[in-house]
Amino acid sequence: MTVIRVLTLLELLQASPGLTGPELADRLEVDERTVRRYAVKLSELGVPVEAERGRHGGYRLLPGYKLPPLMLTDDEATAVVLGLLAGRRTGLAVGETATESALAKIQRVLPQALRERVAAVSATLGHTRAPAPVSTPKAGPLLALADAVRRRQTVRLSYRSWRGEPSERDLDPYGIVFHSGRWYVAGFDHDSREIRTFRVDRVASAVGTGRPFDDPGEFDPVAHVLESLSAVPYRHEVKVLLATTMEEAARRIPASTATLTETADGLLLETRAEHLGGMAQMLAGLGWPFTVITPDELRGEITALAGRLLEAAGAEP
Repeated sequence: MTVIRVLTLLELLQASPGLTGPELADRLEVDERTVRRYAVKLSELGVPVEAERGRHGGYRLLPGYKLPPLMLTDDEATAVVLGLLAGRRTGLAVGETATESALAKIQRVLPQALRERVAAVSATLGHTRAPAPVSTPKAGPLLALADAVRRRQTVRLSYRSWRGEPSERDLDPYGIVFHSGRWYVAGFDHDSREIRTFRVDRVASAVGTGRPFDDPGEFDPVAHVLESLSAVPYRHEVKVLLATTMEEAARRIPASTATLTETADGLLLETRAEHLGGMAQMLAGLGWPFTVITPDELRGEITALAGRLLEAAGAEP
């Protein structure tokens, strides 16, 4: 995390020389003392940074200093651009404009011939899936959470619920998970005294407390996030017996959408649904024999779907 922010400081000083300590602290999401420490680190690395005091003072690189040119092969440049484009499409990105600004910077420093070829990829690339939900987190909280996971240190979260209600809480972050276009952090919430899942894009800030927490052992953040998402309350609780194997069902039914259990009567699918019409279509699309246990309304939706399919099959062109 520190290395990334030091490099970000270097980018800011190149793009906008003369930024003040408070301005840099705000953009880096750190305090002014940390900005001074980053400037010292750059100087130790051979990048000459000067700080001018006074009303019109600020940080700047010494006159004449230039970064060495970015040297990328065709494969490397294409890999970087495709990664940025994929991140923008899938949600595996941070900030609102970070991907666009990064693409612009990469293309600006490439040789003209390679720049034009890479730009052609960006302009002509098509997608077969709809874009992910726009819920990219800020880089600051994400990096702070990742650092806390690695160091096993408690963080203080400023969080906003799905209702927009703000809260402050201490969290022992066990792992970060990217799933279906969104970032999540799983860990022990000191307020509820439970292991919880939080959306990272709803984290306004994450500040390290310096307090270590115990190793969570065999805890699996991915499994926990999928389980917690599948338990989100909806209007209808659905239970259906499927005539198939666990292996086949696991390949077709995402763990985030349903729980599968082997029973003496068959494979039990348990999930929740807001609209039973969509659930009827999903079950029909699986192509396996099934028996509805609950709710009774689902049987009616399946019957109605069957009627529409029979009508469509018998309709004259």
